[in-house]
Amino acid sequence: MADRGRRRHLSYTLDFDTRAVLLEQEPGPGWSEETTRLHLENREKVRQGLAAHFGGQALERKVADFVAIKSKPFSVLAYHNQLFEQVRGAFVLGAYYPALVGACALGERILNHLILDLRGAFTHTPEYKHVYRKDSFDDWRVPIDTLAAWGVLVPEAVTEFRALMALRHRSIHFNVSTYATLRDDALAAILHLRQIIEVQFGTFGLKPWLIPGTAGLMFICKSWEDHPFIRAYHARSCPFVGPYVAISFEQGLQYFDHHDYGDGDWSDEEFAAVYSAREPGHLAAS
Repeated sequence: MADRGRRRHLSYTLDFDTRAVLLEQEPGPGWSEETTRLHLENREKVRQGLAAHFGGQALERKVADFVAIKSKPFSVLAYHNQLFEQVRGAFVLGAYYPALVGACALGERILNHLILDLRGAFTHTPEYKHVYRKDSFDDWRVPIDTLAAWGVLVPEAVTEFRALMALRHRSIHFNVSTYATLRDDALAAILHLRQIIEVQFGTFGLKPWLIPGTAGLMFICKSWEDHPFIRAYHARSCPFVGPYVAISFEQGLQYFDHHDYGDGDWSDEEFAAVYSAREPGHLAAS
């Protein structure tokens, strides 16, 4: 591709769920009567949707638990999406112990996947000798420290994994005090897991591999394109586009882009400047 120096991987996903935000938000004092009416109607539709999905019995408790988990993160599509949905569903149904165990198990699965998927790219590192023989890891300290040293885990993910690890040790191994704190522990585990997915696999927000200053869409930095983590989890599902890309939902998710952005390379700052200055007439025809 001759113009690849003027393209970037678009960080985009359709795996998210913000219904919890809608349920929690109350009409504001400055809202118009029509805006308030529509908001309340939409909120009631969400409540009825939850009733249809999880059952109408104990609906208020189920709605409260659904809201407590907050919105589902905007995440790249991987194995964790469906499994997180199952953990969330167990919690909303009131199955707090399965939700607690599931959240801890999914945290461990994410760590194992990251090590097994990426270690081949880090054979030259001193940490490799600690992980190359095993096919799974139940001592979380090894994969957490290794992935942090490899520059795979962002600092906040390291913090959240360690917090989830402590909760896992206290909850999974026999502890009679668990019975009294099941809901609180399950919610804490899910929120740790949710934050891990948000900061490590999220497609929006402040992340070291995303170009700042591109309101509306996010793009992966040029210097991160060849990072093993980005190649394995982000770039493979992110279209390689220019700043005038257009997105359409008329026939499902479709991307439209110009065929040629010209010769030469743009820095990330130059790419962001061109993107920010674009006008409707610049966009690719959809």
